[in-house]
Amino acid sequence: MMAFFRGKGWVTGLFVLLALLFVFTRVIQPNYGANDFGSLVRAVLPFAFAVAAQTVVVIAGGIDLSVASMMALTSVIAAAMMDGASEEFALLVVPFVLLVGFALGALNGILIVVTRVPDIVVTLAMLFVLQGAALLVLGAPGGSAAEWLKELVVGTVGMPGVPEAVTDWIPKGLVLLLVCLGVVWIPLRRSWLGLSIYAIGSNQLAAFRSGVPVARTRIVAYAIAGLFGAMGGLTLTMSTGIGAPIPGPYLLASVASVVLGGVVLGGGRGGLVGPIVAVFLLRLVRTDLTLLAIDPNVAAIVEGTIMVVVVMLGAFLAMRGRTQ
Repeated sequence: MMAFFRGKGWVTGLFVLLALLFVFTRVIQPNYGANDFGSLVRAVLPFAFAVAAQTVVVIAGGIDLSVASMMALTSVIAAAMMDGASEEFALLVVPFVLLVGFALGALNGILIVVTRVPDIVVTLAMLFVLQGAALLVLGAPGGSAAEWLKELVVGTVGMPGVPEAVTDWIPKGLVLLLVCLGVVWIPLRRSWLGLSIYAIGSNQLAAFRSGVPVARTRIVAYAIAGLFGAMGGLTLTMSTGIGAPIPGPYLLASVASVVLGGVVLGGGRGGLVGPIVAVFLLRLVRTDLTLLAIDPNVAAIVEGTIMVVVVMLGAFLAMRGRTQ
């Protein structure tokens, strides 16, 4: 554990800040307990997968403005396909939706590589394309989700021999999040592909001269982002039991969490742990504002201001890094 935290001062600071924020939450709401933490985790799930998608792309030196629309489309596809279907059919729906997300992410990367149009322009255009496609699948919130899928994010994980006082603080949603992120991120981070993603984000020309297939790596980075986006879309359907064709507030939150988590907007530096902790921080801030009975409109202004300031700071640091 100590080896993990050595050299990760920023991430360690985020963990400390999160712990302090939990203490503050217990102060303003003494009854805040395991059930409330479970609700927080369920609320965080789609944001966390949006952050994971954005993190991979930003490390590769790009940005994805279509992540929220990607989640909306995959959410309604899953909900529409499972509507009225058997529980077993969902076993086919899940991999299909993940494949759709992977393919759409790859399409983003292919368009960027082939057209040489900046990432921000291509993904902005895809934002509207995917949003329209989501509305074609479901014109209004609807559909359904298999019961076994919904149970994956509700309740806690029971462990033989472990006191309930401990297991009550281990929501199924948190386990699902860690497993899904770990299955993709850990092998990626330790592979040649992961090194290539960091290389093209750090210095694309140097990576090319070192033999890194820049175009292919960029496409794969966007494809992985699409895969994470599809996971986020599935968790939306799993949490609510329906599909929602209107993109949620995941775009700005994902960029803000990536920056707050220590990932450099210029690419090539950062990891996934920091952004995930950051998204918990931002969601817990929103929870605290609600517990303090602050007007929802004012709370939205405060939350939005925090995100904008964080993103602007990240952009400033990225520009400063390029000039040095």
